[in-house]
Amino acid sequence: MSNMAGAAGNTQITYTVTFPEAQAHYIDVEMHIKGLKQQATEIKMPVWAPGSYLVREFAKNVEGFVAEGNGSMLYAVKTSKNTWRVSTAGVKDLTVRYRVYAFEISVRTSFVDASHAFLSNSGVFMYPKGMLNEPSTVKIIPYKGWTKVSTGLDAVGNDPFVLKAPNYDILFDSPIEVGTQDTFDFIVDGVKYEMAMYGSGTYNKDRLTKDLTKLIKAQTSLFGENPNKRYTFIVHHFLKGGGGLEHLNSTVLGASRDAYSTEKGYQGFLELASHEHFHLWNVKRLRPIALGPFDYENENYTTNLWIAEGFTAYFEYKTIRQASLYPESTFITTLTGDINTNENQPGGKIQSVAESSFDAWIKYYRPNENSANSTISYYGKGSLIGYLLDLEIINSSNAQYSLDDVMRYMYNEYYKSLKRGYTDAEFKLGLEKFAGKKLDNFYRDYINGVTVINHDKYLGYAGYKLIDELAGSNTPALGVATSNTNNRFLVTTVSRNTSAWVGGINVNDELVAIDGTPVTDMTTILNGKKPGDKIDVTINRDGLEMILPIVLLKSNKTRYKIEPVDNPSKKQLSVRQKWLAL
Repeated sequence: MSNMAGAAGNTQITYTVTFPEAQAHYIDVEMHIKGLKQQATEIKMPVWAPGSYLVREFAKNVEGFVAEGNGSMLYAVKTSKNTWRVSTAGVKDLTVRYRVYAFEISVRTSFVDASHAFLSNSGVFMYPKGMLNEPSTVKIIPYKGWTKVSTGLDAVGNDPFVLKAPNYDILFDSPIEVGTQDTFDFIVDGVKYEMAMYGSGTYNKDRLTKDLTKLIKAQTSLFGENPNKRYTFIVHHFLKGGGGLEHLNSTVLGASRDAYSTEKGYQGFLELASHEHFHLWNVKRLRPIALGPFDYENENYTTNLWIAEGFTAYFEYKTIRQASLYPESTFITTLTGDINTNENQPGGKIQSVAESSFDAWIKYYRPNENSANSTISYYGKGSLIGYLLDLEIINSSNAQYSLDDVMRYMYNEYYKSLKRGYTDAEFKLGLEKFAGKKLDNFYRDYINGVTVINHDKYLGYAGYKLIDELAGSNTPALGVATSNTNNRFLVTTVSRNTSAWVGGINVNDELVAIDGTPVTDMTTILNGKKPGDKIDVTINRDGLEMILPIVLLKSNKTRYKIEPVDNPSKKQLSVRQKWLAL
């Protein structure tokens, strides 16, 4: 260990990035380290991208690693999946060259072709061990025809193709778009916003500028400040696009190029932009204590992604409402959709939202055919926790406070004053401060437990009630989802405790017939049947036909809607007004 120490602090690190074979999806990287004093230098590639909690093994895309110093090739050996050890005895200046294959379209992975390059930096730039706090400079030599760079990194001088990062946390948190993207700027309360739009799209620049300005103002008002001097939206347009990834002063959004043409599609884009922009406070600054400084080689565990992502999902549409970008009816409809999704997922009775957060690394990003039966999303369930606590605080404080006040207080206390992340217990104390009561039972039931949410209690604070439109039905259900391939109905999911689950139907079974009648339409296969009936289901399993006797059970699906109560009290109306920004 001693021969690796003392290297940081006197080094200069520069990168040169070229794209000689952009059409073949390659990024060529040359890394130069000046001022070394050690016998050996370990060069490492991160294994994950902060904000996306999965070990993605970025080193799998690396080719042709070589090292050079003093005019000669140096001995370099790979010592682990993401580490190369270079002999640097007597070498002050080290040059490392390698290539990165980049052909995965997502907001968290790099992609290069002849039209543009998107660099998701934790999967592109290696770092010397022990030097994560060192500054670096990145020089980009664009592919033919590329004229623009869009990123949260600052340029060196007046050259937009030469960028600087004060440390690796900033470098890895600042994706880079290079190409001919359509860019336009606007200023919100002194902060410069850049929209970098890759690919054609039906977006209206004036409408986006107007609406995003309103949204940014609403979110800034919630926290009391915008900590950035500038912010970059990098938007990738494809036939079918989606997803977003937050960064300190930028975000990357995936969008469908024609989605802006419909109100539903435009609203979807606005919600995505709202979610990722809200993250510049919640997660990137106000954060669980485990999420920074980052360990780029291993999982960074927290039980609080229900706050980091779930609360952001809730404020995604709450702040749109506060910005008057859609009516309160749309807010209620969106909340209703969240409730229906959560309550109809059997895994919500198995996995708590705290467990969901902790296990994101092995479960959320790696779903299988049984995930709906065994897991719950910290996004969706966390969003519901957000609305419950919002109404609890508003009601308990007689409409003086809301969850907004908690977020602003925690931001000021932990990010600005203490300059660190919060623990689970500290966030609970912050909630209790504004609720004016202990939340032990709430945490026991809804965060660390799997108790069914009492929505009527919390909605009742604002003069609403939850109605299950299917409560009086007596409809049987098989309990499967299928795909239709050439009129062959293959089972893709079997829901827990349904007729199919109990009767032994498996995923990948082909449904051939019901009581001898061929299956041609899944919507009519149980016509005339009722709960308690026995049916014979003919299936094809691995090429073998068999008949399974099945007892039909009542459908366990719910379909909720939120309605106002009759004759709401004065307090209920005051809670409603505060909650819905009426």
